[in-house]
Amino acid sequence: MIRILAVASALALTFAAHAVERSSVPEKYRWDLADLYPTEAAWSAARDSLAKRVSTFAEHRGHLGDSPQALLGALQAMFAFDNDLGRLGVYAAALADEDTRAARPLEMRQSAERIRVQFSSATSWIRPEILSLDPAKVRAFLAQEPRLAPFRFFLEEVLRWKPHTLSSGEERVVAEAGNIRNSGSSVYGILIDADLPYPTVKLSGGVAVRLDSSAFALHRASRVRADRDLVFDAFFGALKGFSRTMGATLHAQTNAHVFTKTVLKFDSCLDSALFRSAIPTAVYTQLLLDVRRNLPALHRYLDLRRRMLGLPALRYQDLYVPLVGSVDLRFGPDEARAITLEAFTPLGKEYVEVLRKGYESRWTDYLPSTGKRSGAYSTGVYGVHPYQLLNFNGQYEDLSTLAHESGHSMHTALAYANQPYPTAEYPTFVAEVASTLNENLLFHHMLDRAKDDETRLALLGNYLDGLRTTLFRQTQFADFELAFHQRAERGEPLTGENLTALYLKIVREYYGHDKGVVQVDDLVGVEWAFVPHFYADFYVYQYATSLVASTALAKGIRDEARTGSTARRDAYLRMLKAGGSRFPIELLREAGVDMTTSAPFDATISEMNGVIDEMEKILARKAKAATSPATGARTPR
Repeated sequence: MIRILAVASALALTFAAHAVERSSVPEKYRWDLADLYPTEAAWSAARDSLAKRVSTFAEHRGHLGDSPQALLGALQAMFAFDNDLGRLGVYAAALADEDTRAARPLEMRQSAERIRVQFSSATSWIRPEILSLDPAKVRAFLAQEPRLAPFRFFLEEVLRWKPHTLSSGEERVVAEAGNIRNSGSSVYGILIDADLPYPTVKLSGGVAVRLDSSAFALHRASRVRADRDLVFDAFFGALKGFSRTMGATLHAQTNAHVFTKTVLKFDSCLDSALFRSAIPTAVYTQLLLDVRRNLPALHRYLDLRRRMLGLPALRYQDLYVPLVGSVDLRFGPDEARAITLEAFTPLGKEYVEVLRKGYESRWTDYLPSTGKRSGAYSTGVYGVHPYQLLNFNGQYEDLSTLAHESGHSMHTALAYANQPYPTAEYPTFVAEVASTLNENLLFHHMLDRAKDDETRLALLGNYLDGLRTTLFRQTQFADFELAFHQRAERGEPLTGENLTALYLKIVREYYGHDKGVVQVDDLVGVEWAFVPHFYADFYVYQYATSLVASTALAKGIRDEARTGSTARRDAYLRMLKAGGSRFPIELLREAGVDMTTSAPFDATISEMNGVIDEMEKILARKAKAATSPATGARTPR
């Protein structure tokens, strides 16, 4: 039986509160990289083998149109190399993420990235050569050679990219530029995870805490106002001290996006980024309009938060405080795994059992440690299995993050099991549907088992916080991202100072600063430097669109689970198993949601207002009970 009010794992809390070396983390809470390579020596041997294979692609050059078999041989070689290179890169990156201070894993990662650039350069002629063929001939090859079937989507994609594909020599230059395209992101990653001198503060309980990204995420939720102020001031102050440097790194990365946009003949960076998955740019711009149109719903929730916290005014520093102080939802890693498995029951036995096996096989790296990469993610290697990294602090947010990353991992596992390698990798636009749908199932699972008003309020409030941080906050990020890319496209400089001013302006608009909804202090303007996703061009908007899609899909799955029907669940699982075999808009439409309209967004806002309505009813009932005479009391004599 799942306990709603769980006692926090002493281990998780110890690791969250103190700087702990990785060697102290129990093995069962560390991922097992031996499934990739048994030893570092095996990795080195694989690297050397790959480095030698790079030159073999020249053998295929000029022969793709000779026969269906010639085309097949080149594509098989290219995709096999890509799979092996992915394995090499994931292992090196995982080691580097375990301790970003260590030099050897960083060298390994850079070595894998060099081979990636060499591979891109050595195969840069393939797309132009395919495009030099008559499309009718390419499609005739597909009909004549059944073994080309796994490459059909890739070949059709090459033909779709024709207006943005350069000559062979030009493509080689672009590929060689890969060494510098991610330089801004690389420098930022080292700075934020390893070199930035995070401050140590002493909280009201007398505990000294080193405020790295993980500790900030934990302690910004303190119920002690003075601690919140201390944590925000110290952490954002540290970011501000390096904002000039971070402005330079973001400027460098954005210039790389502008370079790609220009040389590939796109009208804008947004067009370039969304074209990859055939997402209409109207989906992005409509999201911004939909969110700004529905800011009153966000402000309604924020006013509810202010009243529940008993504050005369709500400040940015108050946004992460648990709404219900008497309910402490905390979990140990083992309990969190059990809860997620039970919550995902509506997705069927196959889904739950594959995930259970993954948990038992050490797919996941759970606990924070000194030097470990901040945040959370899921990755994977075709032919092996997914891996996920967490920084588990024992809070409900961490339980939700486990559900989120497990959604990604299961998407990967199911796609890998049902697709050939060329179509196994799915686009981000659908990836975040799998993760946020799991969060939705977890929320309703916990809510169904919460019997008392305090726990229900805590869960409902957490759900609204999730909408704030995923739907509104991520769209706010997307708004900022579009604005600074447009500045860069106009040739305007990006500096720490003007990025801070731009970010502060947008945050104040979203949170109603001038309307008295939330007080947003000047120091909040530097928060952009805390967001690594800005280095992955136009990524964050997909958190919001995916939440909109997953909210609709999850409701259908939950509703039919009560009747024993599985049609909607089966359609959703088919989408996961389809991997990247079709474009994301098409995949989602087949699963039951059309993202080219505002209808899914409006339905999400309706659910949001319904949750606020329920919370207000509970609060009204509690207030009435507090002012009514006690029932069942003996009459005084």
